[in-house]
Amino acid sequence: MLNFFKKNVALAWAKKHVQKTGEFKKNSVRNQEALLLSLVKTAQKTLFGREHDFESIHSVEDFQNKVPVSDYEDLKPYIERVKKGQANILWTETPEYFAKTSGTTSGSKYIPISKEGMPFQVAGAQSALFHYIARKNNADFVNGKMIFLQGSPELKENFGIKTGRLSGIVAHHIPKYLQKNRLPSWETNMMEDWEAKVDKIIEETEHENMTLISGIPPWLVMYFEKLTEKHGKKIKQLFPNLQLLVTGGVNYEPYRDKMNDLLGGKVDIIQTFPASEGFFAFQDDYTKEGLLLLTDHGIFYEFIPLEEYGKPDARRLTLKDVELNKDYALILTTNSGLWAYSIGDVVRFIDQDPYRILVSGRTKHFTSAFGEHVIAFEVEEAMKATLEKHTAQITEFHLAPQVNPSEGLPYHEWLIEFEKKPEDLELFRGELDRQLRARNTYYDDLITGNILQPLTITMLKKNAFNEYAKSQGKLGGQNKIPRLANDRKIADQLEIYKL
Repeated sequence: MLNFFKKNVALAWAKKHVQKTGEFKKNSVRNQEALLLSLVKTAQKTLFGREHDFESIHSVEDFQNKVPVSDYEDLKPYIERVKKGQANILWTETPEYFAKTSGTTSGSKYIPISKEGMPFQVAGAQSALFHYIARKNNADFVNGKMIFLQGSPELKENFGIKTGRLSGIVAHHIPKYLQKNRLPSWETNMMEDWEAKVDKIIEETEHENMTLISGIPPWLVMYFEKLTEKHGKKIKQLFPNLQLLVTGGVNYEPYRDKMNDLLGGKVDIIQTFPASEGFFAFQDDYTKEGLLLLTDHGIFYEFIPLEEYGKPDARRLTLKDVELNKDYALILTTNSGLWAYSIGDVVRFIDQDPYRILVSGRTKHFTSAFGEHVIAFEVEEAMKATLEKHTAQITEFHLAPQVNPSEGLPYHEWLIEFEKKPEDLELFRGELDRQLRARNTYYDDLITGNILQPLTITMLKKNAFNEYAKSQGKLGGQNKIPRLANDRKIADQLEIYKL
């Protein structure tokens, strides 16, 4: 009777929630401008607001004229003052939290999360689940056990500001009605050693009625592989009531075939787009690709055409200006005090009613050693199309340029860890090259013009990417190895794992 009650309450909440979200889907353009002006008005008296003349900003155009696009280095002097407990710097008060992330050029980054911003981090995840329940008319998973895997929830405090990983911060805000069903235990989530942590999670979950599992795809693969190795069974045999996977952090598509093989049965997938800076989007239509952009969650969005990104005269577009199937650098202004902030992600719109996006790459993750500017979306789509034509499975891959080969023309090197090798590697290689050429005309021109030779494939040993991540202190959690790079820093270290 209790399970029946919980399920029906969840269904009622979900349907009511989805009805309420209809307004923002229809009025995103108008609401976005109103949101920006509200954020500017709130922060008029802050140090940043005074320095950028917020009092004279009355339109999006005014804002763009007075507030330049920034990255973490630009905001770092302000954030350093906030870290010392100073209020009224970027936002009216000191943040409720700092989400600490690892940066490549800035060392550790401290992303502010205000008391106004934190509820939207939780609301984004809740909304994703409510949309799923309402569309499927199914809330069976609420009666089983769920994993909300996160980094350690241990938080440090400086000048009253709690600091930790975003996933650990969110752990403190999981609704009470989910806490009873939540795994792993608090003590296990506190563990820092990732391999030991996964082993402990397996101990705590292997005999439970798991119905929902949440994590980034590489973590899910590692967890599922260890379970199948231990028990010799597919995941759906171990967890017959497993209904839902919630993923985020990286594109799920390159992992889909491997995940389907590990699962051994049907499990629904919700893809999400969260970050320390905000919860931006989630999959609300499970019949097609694309994530619903959350335009009413305290974030004003701007979009710079990728080919213009970094140029002094780059256009800063808003929702009303974007075109379908073009790549844009994502720029944020948030209710936590980030102003025209370049998050580093690249998005592509696939629908405008409502606005739905794909995450197509990172502004710093590309290969353009020869002017081709190949991005993550292109390599992932090329790999996906190739795998559809060849009976192979991959665990992970990385693309890097080889500018100075010992002989012959330069080329792209793909370092691939196969779960199942293709029957004919040469045919696989040729198809992968054709698929990438079809998606990037500049790369095609370089091959046609004999500037580059077709790509090469270097096969890596099993667990190569996990071993590399472990060697860098980045195994587990939300850590991700870039799928492609413009140099050979990662590739040269992966070479030691080649077959």
